[in-house]
Order: sequence, then C-alpha cells, then structure tokens
Amino acid sequence: MWTLPNLLSLCRIAIIPVLVYLLTFSDALSALLAATLFLLASLTDFFDGYLARRSRTVSNLGKILDPLADKLMVVAALIMLTAMDRPGEPDLPAWLVVVIIARETAVTILRGIALTEGIVLEAEELGKYKFSLQAIAIFALLVNFSYLGIDFYVAGLYFLWIAAGVGLWSGLHYHVKFFRLLQRKTAAG
Repeated sequence: MWTLPNLLSLCRIAIIPVLVYLLTFSDALSALLAATLFLLASLTDFFDGYLARRSRTVSNLGKILDPLADKLMVVAALIMLTAMDRPGEPDLPAWLVVVIIARETAVTILRGIALTEGIVLEAEELGKYKFSLQAIAIFALLVNFSYLGIDFYVAGLYFLWIAAGVGLWSGLHYHVKFFRLLQRKTAAG
C-alpha cells in the first residue's frame, strides 16, 4: 500500500485543501501560486503511473487511488473556479462544470460497481488524454490573467470544452467496456 506511486496519489489529494484556500483570493499572486501547485500536482499523475510500471508495484489500490486523486483535484478546482468572482472575466459556465463532474461521478460509480463484480477498470489512454486536457484547462483558468500576450482565461475555456468532449467520449467507452466484460464474465461462469 505505501508504495511511492500510491504516496504520490495521496499527495495529490493532500494538496486539495491548500488549493482551495489559495482560490479564496482573487489576486494575481494567489492565482499564480494556485496554478503552480495544480501543475506540480498534475505532473505527479504522470510519475506515479510511470514509477508503478517501472518498479512493478502496480496494485489494485493504485488503479483506484490514481484516478480518484485526479477526479478530486479536478472537481475541487472547477467548483472553486465556478464560485470565484474575478473582476473583468466572465464566470466559468456552471453547466459545463456540472457536465464534467457528472461524467467523473458516473465513471467513479461504474468503477465501484465493477469492483463488486470482480472487475477492475483501469485508467485508459482516452481517460489520460481527458485528464491532460483538463489539467491544461484548469492551469490556464487558474492563471486567469493575461501574460506575454496570452489570455489564459480564454485558452483555459477552449481546453475545458475539448476536455469535456473527450471526457464524455471516454465515459461512454468505460461503460461499454464494463458491460462487455460483465457479459463475458456472466457467460463464462
């Protein structure tokens, strides 16, 4: 249980209260600190999987903990971003955040149901792309301000739209995969 990859996933969960605290402020320094913290935490997502495969410490706990940490981090950041009132910027569309959170919840519930059937639904490549796009979007939305001629808020919105589309597609893929595996398991036994 206490492998380095699992500890990295737990660290992602542990930063959530700090991230939420930073997002209670609307100044540029707090935004940059929150964005940097989110970026660093997002990078651990790559390293925990890489280290688990390299050291052959892939575990069922890690297969659950890794995507759970991602989901908690993304949901916390999106909820805080939706609640923020930053001057000069339109509000983050709450309905888009609801769609993203509903997808994350549906996949988490599906994974729980799969476990009761003895099926472990690991994170798949499409889900990893979704998280990468979400991380880029949230990082840009957290930066919020324009730097070097780049409007990070607008860029973040574009990436969030793309992430939502990829997320819905991958969520559908997880459901189809689960029902196929369940059908095979039922037919075999």
